[in-house]
Amino acid sequence: MTAIANALTALVTGATAGLGAEFARQLAEQGHHLILVARDAGRLRSVAEVLERDYSITAEVLPADLADDAGVAAVVERLLDAARPVDVLVNNAGVGLLHSFEKNSADDEKRHLRLHVQTPMELCHAALQGMLQRGSGRIINVASVAAFANRGSYSAAKAWQVSFSRWANLAYAARGVKVTALCPGFVHTEFHDRMGMDKSVAPRWMWLKAERVVSEALADNANGKAISIPTKRYKLVTAVSRLLPARFTAGPPKRPRPASPDGASGNG
Repeated sequence: MTAIANALTALVTGATAGLGAEFARQLAEQGHHLILVARDAGRLRSVAEVLERDYSITAEVLPADLADDAGVAAVVERLLDAARPVDVLVNNAGVGLLHSFEKNSADDEKRHLRLHVQTPMELCHAALQGMLQRGSGRIINVASVAAFANRGSYSAAKAWQVSFSRWANLAYAARGVKVTALCPGFVHTEFHDRMGMDKSVAPRWMWLKAERVVSEALADNANGKAISIPTKRYKLVTAVSRLLPARFTAGPPKRPRPASPDGASGNG
């Protein structure tokens, strides 16, 4: 099938699984060409082939570790390529830390901060150069409802994304660039599985489907909203959390999954 002519191009980080894969799918369905970023080159190629086949778009693969300076530099270089403009940036790549701050290594905490704060900042800065020059562009930073709670360094990092996105949307909307922080709650993706988190710590009603989260995020961004909180239930949760004392917003414990029968940790 022939690729859509004159289609916009979207760059999605963390594009091989979870919300990133769903962003890629829905953007492809809307007719966007794609640049898919993740560490696993093989998975990237597999995802790209399916999207090209199913949606008649082109999907460029860009393997990169976004906790590594060289990896970030490669994506920045692509975003700055004026001959191949990027119209939509989705900063989705991230990692969760299962244990509390004092039990994590300093290196793990630095990687976590790199992925959730420094890397999105660098990619936003690069993307804005061309977007502002063209007078159009869209950026979605995948944050979390944890940004409005007290969940250690994860909440702190996501709060940065929310604060930055609010400011950027205000600063650049008049120049044609819309910036949105997506703040989902618990979502059925690989994210918590990779952490080794016991999903039973959160009740069933708190879990959302990735399709709905992404659909609402894209609509809110298109409408120029600085913050996207999917579903009425999470809008209520975040509104109430702002009124509660800090001790009530620490959330459920990040309990590891029980060991598998052969004695393995269950982390895969």
